[in-house]
Amino acid sequence: MATTDAKATPASKLCHYTEQAVYYGEDDLVADLLGRASFVDVFMKQTFGRAPSAAERQIVEAVLVTLMEHGMTPSAIASRMIYASSPENLQAGVAAGLLAVASQFVGTMEPAAAVLDRIVDAGEDGAAEAKRIAGEFRASRRAVPGFGHHLHRPDDPRAIRLLGLARELGTYGQRCAALALLATEVDAAAGRHITINATGAIAAILGDIGIPAALMRGFAVLSRAAGLIAHIAEEQRDPSGRFIWSLVDDAMTGTRAPA
Repeated sequence: MATTDAKATPASKLCHYTEQAVYYGEDDLVADLLGRASFVDVFMKQTFGRAPSAAERQIVEAVLVTLMEHGMTPSAIASRMIYASSPENLQAGVAAGLLAVASQFVGTMEPAAAVLDRIVDAGEDGAAEAKRIAGEFRASRRAVPGFGHHLHRPDDPRAIRLLGLARELGTYGQRCAALALLATEVDAAAGRHITINATGAIAAILGDIGIPAALMRGFAVLSRAAGLIAHIAEEQRDPSGRFIWSLVDDAMTGTRAPA
């Protein structure tokens, strides 16, 4: 007869409950959290096992506000189109938009963090590593993660403010410094100025408060979900799904979509 190895059984410490109470970790939801803790505080403790400092909380809030919205991006368009097809399922529209939070849009802080980690891990050879990274991407004709923007030139105002905020709050550390080193080498390799974009700055400031690269995209998912709900709310008030469909269909095929 098969036996169960208790040591091999997965366990979750995130939540448990009784007939009278619900606990987030060791915190009583009703007695300790409701009306006392912010959403960011609870999210950080649940995800990273610790409550943020006041400065860290401001950094996280700034990141979430930054990533919430950037107009009619692929994620917003996907949300609106799927909601137009399935108006009874708000969550379907949000889920569709979140699938676009990836390596090309919104979620690019993850690969940006990876290159910053290379520079930090190089220690005293960080400047040389930054030059090597810029050369690698230039040689392969790839954009360096965290650099470049189709709209914001010569600089991304979001990145400037986020990095400035890190300085003001005293959280500007090794990864922000690594980003500055890399920016110098990216410009040198390109022979012109290349903007640090918002996700590049976010990779640096989140890394400097101890957020691992593999979880950084979670902040984009969390934030963009709120932004997509706003897009669906606007879609409910002033539908655009048919307009988007007709616009694309007419432009690409010369055939108007049904009204």
